[in-house]
Amino acid sequence: MKQKLGWGLGILLLLFLFALNLSWGSVKIPLASVWDILTGHEGVKSSWEYIVLHYRLPKALVAMLVGIALSVSGLLMQTLFRNPMAESYVLGVSAGAGLGVALVLMGGALLPAFISPLLTSNYTLLLTAVLGSLVLLLLILAVSKQVKNSITVLIVGLMFGSFANAVIAILSFFSEADQLKKYVVWMSGSLGNLTQEMILLFGLVVGLGVGLALLLIRPLDALLLGDTYAASLGIKVKQTRNLIIITASLLAGGATAFVGPIAFIGLAVPHMARMLCKKNTHRSLLFACMLLGSTLMLLCDILTQVNANAVLPINAITAIFGAPIVLVLVFKYRII
Repeated sequence: MKQKLGWGLGILLLLFLFALNLSWGSVKIPLASVWDILTGHEGVKSSWEYIVLHYRLPKALVAMLVGIALSVSGLLMQTLFRNPMAESYVLGVSAGAGLGVALVLMGGALLPAFISPLLTSNYTLLLTAVLGSLVLLLLILAVSKQVKNSITVLIVGLMFGSFANAVIAILSFFSEADQLKKYVVWMSGSLGNLTQEMILLFGLVVGLGVGLALLLIRPLDALLLGDTYAASLGIKVKQTRNLIIITASLLAGGATAFVGPIAFIGLAVPHMARMLCKKNTHRSLLFACMLLGSTLMLLCDILTQVNANAVLPINAITAIFGAPIVLVLVFKYRII
């Protein structure tokens, strides 16, 4: 009964923050008017209708998709590495995605002029970000097989991330001003710059990643007890690990490609889900991560608009909001 009540309250909070997200901003729109706009009622100001339908609604949907993608990706990586501090941002996977995007945005000058427009398309950015995160995650996984200390894996991940950031810095030094500006804007993170086609593509990417994660529920539960136990249940451990890598890279790389690197969501939300669910079964954890991740991203998006004159970078808000959560979890619940 308590669990059902918790799920119900969580869904209500998500709906409330979703509605508040559509209402809050430099132009305050009453919640009743937001409801009328969403249900197609007439008599609402045309400017309000445009703001809600063409700006705030797409941004709220993107926030939810990002929260789902990063939270599920973080959960998969924590299970894969059996490391409570594993997450795309901490392990440098986001840096790998950033390097892929940097090679496209700032390294295009090294290629023939007729190729550059093709490389800077949104679809190319998505592909390079996913490939960058996949390559870096494969390198980290290879190292994790050679060492038993999880702290060593984290350090190696940070070193790979530092190497990727060093390459990005070199590309930045030799890039043109407009190329550097595009990359800086991408790095700051933004939820409101996607077209309807891009949002649809992002939704398909997240849907595919979540679908694969749901298929991995039983193998993920078995991997928590070790590779030997998982193999005794008939699970093909190597293939399962590869599929987890692909799924985590697809979700983390896709989210990074579309909105830029977002910190701490993938690290904090899985631990919050475990704390609230009080169980380690991935069936409950996956749905809890999706609910908590989307809720937290909606809240962070609202906080970016506390200043009526400007919208703060979403990446800064998630870091300010997420870092204390991680510290509380570390010291109070001893997650490491």
